[in-house]
Amino acid sequence: MISPVKIWRSQKKIQNSLGVSGKIISYTRVFVPPAGFESQAPYIVVIAKLEKGDKYTAQLVDWDEKHLQIGQKIMTVLRRTRDPGEEGVIPYGIKFKPL
Repeated sequence: MISPVKIWRSQKKIQNSLGVSGKIISYTRVFVPPAGFESQAPYIVVIAKLEKGDKYTAQLVDWDEKHLQIGQKIMTVLRRTRDPGEEGVIPYGIKFKPL
């Protein structure tokens, strides 16, 4: 279940994380997704080292095969994270986009 309250409370954290660049340090392709992500499979999940020095794990969007390499520059963007549940709440969160 997706709680609108949790989404509201995480807004500031998400807002501070947008537009941050970094580089891919590892990635994998997900073929068998968890519940709520079935419509997105197969998809790429990357671990990136951001310019702030933090490591962050998120899905890679708007990519091509040429972007799947260690050292690829990325930027954080706001996207829908999973399918809306029965509540109809569309959750948004941080994902990576290649530069």
